[in-house]
Amino acid sequence: MKNYIEVLNKIKTCEEIKKIVETLRQENPSVKIVTTNGAFDIMHIGHVRSLSNAKSFGDILIVGLNSDSSVKAYKSPLRPIIPQRERAEMLASIGFIDYIVIFDEPDPRELLNVIKPNFHVKYRTGYKGIEKDVVERNGGKIIITDDSYGFSTTDIFNKIKEIIEKEPGN
Repeated sequence: MKNYIEVLNKIKTCEEIKKIVETLRQENPSVKIVTTNGAFDIMHIGHVRSLSNAKSFGDILIVGLNSDSSVKAYKSPLRPIIPQRERAEMLASIGFIDYIVIFDEPDPRELLNVIKPNFHVKYRTGYKGIEKDVVERNGGKIIITDDSYGFSTTDIFNKIKEIIEKEPGN
């Protein structure tokens, strides 16, 4: 990124991304739009590898980011650890991610109905199947990949907890 403004310009509203996708498809009907989604609360290398893998399925990668309220609803009232704007900025700083859209719903179906991706990439460990109907109804395909990177935010939380409990003076 040339400067931080370019990073911030990747973060779009649902209305903005709808217009961007329409323009992309008008300018290049063969463009392949890929989506994936998640909370991305404590970023780790597993996230980066998974996102890179998702990008490999198309030309434009749009990441749906669960808002703070949706993370609280589907994960825990104590989450997220990192606020949505900061999580969005971290994702936007990854060069191969084209756009980030924060969504308030507990799942990405409404957002997927707006974007109508060619491919929606999910990882076996986090896939519940709820996106399939909306993606396929709009002519797209669900891609389920193995999340074999061996990293999880929960494991990181557990390791931090273990360290705090075992360190002298705590």
